[in-house]
Amino acid sequence: MAVNDPIADFLTRIRNAQKAQHRYVDCSWSVMRQHLADILKNQGYVETYLVKQENKQRGTLRVFLKYTEQRRPVIQGLKRVSRPGLRKYIGHQDIPQFYGGMGLSIVSTSQGVMAGNEARKRKIGGELLCLVW
Repeated sequence: MAVNDPIADFLTRIRNAQKAQHRYVDCSWSVMRQHLADILKNQGYVETYLVKQENKQRGTLRVFLKYTEQRRPVIQGLKRVSRPGLRKYIGHQDIPQFYGGMGLSIVSTSQGVMAGNEARKRKIGGELLCLVW
């Protein structure tokens, strides 16, 4: 089945796996999904991820989810902001900060995909991909 929005599919897979309290979630590999998983790992929202590539275009990305001691998911919410039907571009001063700076915004910039606070420090705007809290 063809997926029109692979980023939304990736986020939905993580959301559904955490609701079912799975240890990990598998999805098809792409460079964008790997960058998103890397940002989530660096910010402490997931434990780690593994990439198993069959060739240069195909592969599998396995993301190991993170839970608290009481078995509650670390990621409380995921929201896709910019989507194929309506792109959302922002300047560096408009990158959202929410939950007292504890939330994470992910921005696709001209210098790559990065966390919102890093893009704000570098004074780079771009496409606001998603929000994580």
